Amino acid sequence: MPSLKTLSTRKERLSPGHRLCAGCGASVAVRQILLSTDLPIVACCATGCLEVATTIYPFTAWEIPFIHNAFENSAATISGVETMYRALKKRGKIPADRKIRFIAFGGDGGTYDIGLQALSGALERGHDFTYVCYDNEAYMNTGIQRSSATPIGAHTTTSPCGEVEPGKRGYKKNLTQIVAAHDIPYAAQATPSYYMDLINKANRAIETEGPTFLNILSPCPRGWRAETTQWVELGKAAVETCIWPLYEVIEGKYVLNGVTQRIAEGKVQKRPLEDWLRMQGRFRHLFTEKNRPIIEAAQAKVDKDWERLKALASL
Repeated sequence: MPSLKTLSTRKERLSPGHRLCAGCGASVAVRQILLSTDLPIVACCATGCLEVATTIYPFTAWEIPFIHNAFENSAATISGVETMYRALKKRGKIPADRKIRFIAFGGDGGTYDIGLQALSGALERGHDFTYVCYDNEAYMNTGIQRSSATPIGAHTTTSPCGEVEPGKRGYKKNLTQIVAAHDIPYAAQATPSYYMDLINKANRAIETEGPTFLNILSPCPRGWRAETTQWVELGKAAVETCIWPLYEVIEGKYVLNGVTQRIAEGKVQKRPLEDWLRMQGRFRHLFTEKNRPIIEAAQAKVDKDWERLKALASL
C-alpha cells in the first residue's frame, strides 16, 4: 500500500479548475483513487455531477484517457474497452507485459438505479476492471431527486416533506452487499473522510485481478443542506453512527476496517443516528413529534443492519 510520502510525489490525475461544488466529496474521492496507483488508467464515467462538471467542452479535468457514457452503460463501456485491450495484447499490438487498469465511475443514480443491470452483467462476465460508485444519495446533478440510495425520511424534490409525505419513504438499498453477492474478488465501502482507508482500498481494488467494486459515500453539501466545510465531519459521522460502516469483502470474507472495527470491538462507542441526521437540513423536518417515529425506525434499521454485518464478519 502506498505511504503518504509516496502519494505526495505522484502527479495529480484530476486537475483543479473543474466546476464541482465547494465541499463536494466526489472530486476528493476521485483524486484519492487515482493517486492510489501509479499504473496507467483508462476511465469512463456515467452522466452525473462528476462527468458534467469535469468535462465542460472544450475542456477536461482528466489527465488520463477518459470516456463519457450515458447514465446506464458505464460498466458496459468499460467492459468493451477491457475486452479490446486483451484482444490487442493477443494480436501483439500492445506489449504483453504492459499493464493498464480500467475504472468506471458512476453516481448512485447511475449505479444503484439506472446502471445496475450493466454493472451486474459486467461483474458476472468477470471483466478485469474496478467500478467506483460515488454515492451522494440522490440525483444531485439533475435537481436533487430521490434515488434508491436516498435514506428514509430525506427531503428531495421528488420526495418532498410536507403535510402529505414525510420525505422519502423506504430504506436505502444495500448495494455493496448486492455486488458482493456476485462472488467477485473484492468489494468495499469507504468515504474520503477517512482518506488512507479509501486510498488503500482503491489500491487493492485496482491491483486485484478480475471485477472489483468500491462504494464511496460522497457528502454533498448542496443536496444534504449542510455547510461546504462540513463534508469531512459528515463522512465521519456516517461511519461513527454505523449508517455507513467501513468494510471489505475479500473473496467472500467480510472484514471490518478502522473505526468500524473498533466500534465492533467495543473500543469506540457507536454514536446515535440522530447525530448524523441533525447535521443535514434534508432531515430537519424529522425532528418534530409527528415525525419522530421515522427517526426511531431509521435507528432500528441501522442497528439491525449493524448486527447483521458483525455476524457476516464473524464478530
